[in-house]
Amino acid sequence: MAKIAYLDCFSGISGNMALGALLDCGLPEDAFRRELDKIGVGGYRLEIREVVKTGLRGLFVDIRVEEKQPHRHLADIENIIRSSPLAPRVRERSLIVFQKLAQAEARAHGEPVEKIHFHEIGAVDAILDVVGTAICLEMLGVEKLFSSVIHIGAGTVQTAHGLLPVPAPATAELLKRFQVYGRDVDAELVTPTGAALIAALAEPAPDAPPMTIERVGYGAGSSDLPWANLLRATVGEQTQPALRGDRVMIVEANIDDMNPQFYEHVAERLFEAGAVDVFLTPIQMKRNRPAVTLSMMVDESKLDEALGILFSETTTIGVRMHPVERRKLDREEAAVETPFGPVQVKIAKLNGRVMNMAPEYRDCLRIAKEKNVPLKDIYQAALAAAVERKK
Repeated sequence: MAKIAYLDCFSGISGNMALGALLDCGLPEDAFRRELDKIGVGGYRLEIREVVKTGLRGLFVDIRVEEKQPHRHLADIENIIRSSPLAPRVRERSLIVFQKLAQAEARAHGEPVEKIHFHEIGAVDAILDVVGTAICLEMLGVEKLFSSVIHIGAGTVQTAHGLLPVPAPATAELLKRFQVYGRDVDAELVTPTGAALIAALAEPAPDAPPMTIERVGYGAGSSDLPWANLLRATVGEQTQPALRGDRVMIVEANIDDMNPQFYEHVAERLFEAGAVDVFLTPIQMKRNRPAVTLSMMVDESKLDEALGILFSETTTIGVRMHPVERRKLDREEAAVETPFGPVQVKIAKLNGRVMNMAPEYRDCLRIAKEKNVPLKDIYQAALAAAVERKK
């Protein structure tokens, strides 16, 4: 069974909270510091101390920057990480976190990725938070990371870009796919760095995944709140069955009078609404009219929204649907390093054995456009790196 970790974000997540929670899982501080020194960044002092938050103890990681740090672009941070003697998977995980962060900042502020100045998140403390978290995951042997529903807080936050709503725009961008909630507290509980760690390394898990618990750690945030401002990390062996199952609805509509150019837009909207799959099948209807069966698989909780899209975006006046049971291989995502940059790879396993691997097409396409390199070269390099990582 795989070693997994579960982050319980009942008080949000920041970079130093993630680092503190994983360190508190029993990792030797001296060994961790030796690994962290490999990043080769100076001008800081790392303090790790035990604190109490509303009656509960945890580790507080305080990175005190003692020298002025430059504003860094993504390429600067990538060079720092790639040139370090850190373990390959530590470099891979760290790079994909900063890539996710740069993409979110670029989208939020309408700038190309290469022009983004990282401001606070490019400072040495964020680099150490991200790389330190990747080091802890490696030292713990964690293969898969999961995140609970995330408490994001409320109100506003002062940033280098001015006063922004909570969550900040880049943070909100990063938290796509994850369930969040807010309470009546005027505080930013999820920082961009914390959100990037979740977006790049974790899978959503509203319920804790089945596991045999081996270690539990708590990382403290800097603020004092009405509750214990802590992030809990639980590490253990995954105990879920080899083939997981779930129940979804299959919805079908026969359409013979719609512009076929519209199907791409309809499918995108259905996926955004939570459809598991959308596909088209050519058919012939009465009087031999050519037509299309539009099919989608969707969780029952998202059925109404998906049906609303079908009826508003297509010409169908009715659908048929039925429930089905699914069985799935265990799936995870990992970042692999290629000569062109890090690429996410989807991995499917059965009883811990890798059955299939596929580089993320959109990652490969983005890099192909940015680097002016053939798409197939990037795809093959990512697949080769994934095979090498498997050994």
